[in-house]
Amino acid sequence: METSTLPIPSYDGATVVVPAPGAGPGNWTGAASAVLEDGVFWLTYRVRRPLTDGRGVTVVVASSGDGERFRTVAEVHREQFGTESFERPALVKVPGIGWRLYLSCATYGSKHWWVDSLTAATPEELPTGHRQLVLPGDSGTAVKDPVIRRADDGWDLWLCCHPLDRVGDEDRMTTRHLTSPDGLAWTDRGEVLAGRPRSWDARGARITAVIGESPLTVLYDGRADAESNWHERTGVAEWDGSRFLSVDDEPRGVSPYSDGALRYATAVALPDGRTRFYFEAARPDGAHDLLTCVR
Repeated sequence: METSTLPIPSYDGATVVVPAPGAGPGNWTGAASAVLEDGVFWLTYRVRRPLTDGRGVTVVVASSGDGERFRTVAEVHREQFGTESFERPALVKVPGIGWRLYLSCATYGSKHWWVDSLTAATPEELPTGHRQLVLPGDSGTAVKDPVIRRADDGWDLWLCCHPLDRVGDEDRMTTRHLTSPDGLAWTDRGEVLAGRPRSWDARGARITAVIGESPLTVLYDGRADAESNWHERTGVAEWDGSRFLSVDDEPRGVSPYSDGALRYATAVALPDGRTRFYFEAARPDGAHDLLTCVR
């Protein structure tokens, strides 16, 4: 499929699924991951407040029959998980076991992040499920915001990585590809997406969703500079056999309001051939809502 005809999330015609927890910048609901399983939409997302009020305080798991009206079935709070903040979670069905929730966790008093997990028989049981460290990161790299896909022959993960080698520049980001036989033990296959100098994504590029297969095509978050941190826009990149290359001179997904953020898009293929997107986007007062649209 030509990238120009691929469905792309847009603020136009979108519906608010979960509003921001308050008014003004720093109040964000989003960073979502979604699954359609046996006719039920399962959604997980992060609720964030301003820096003075706790940052990413809660990860919510919710279900819906229509993809728009959700009922909360579980919550994980940062205090019970020993993290200073949450960022993007990922929810997956695990055959023969149940469900797994991957959590992006901030180390207290640092710029370091790691990825942890909870596994349980049902989504409702995830907060008290089996906990296992998945990707610890290290002193030189913060890891977060996993995009995970399970196939018959194993698992793929696209991981946002922040280098910690320069104080004050830890917001820079690239994406690496990892594979696994079970979704817990991962092998790093190398960097697959990075920003381009003097471009709208120069400061970083983070894969957020797979939207096409031949060639493999993804949505990604990008931004031009450090001042745009948390205000990423959405673009498209294609696999060229060794890495993903952006096809956009300008971002395709942009909010018409405030800081322009339209980020953390996730895609759910619908039975009728269309795609339901969930994404976090800025509204006029600077807060970010979690929205959905079908394209």
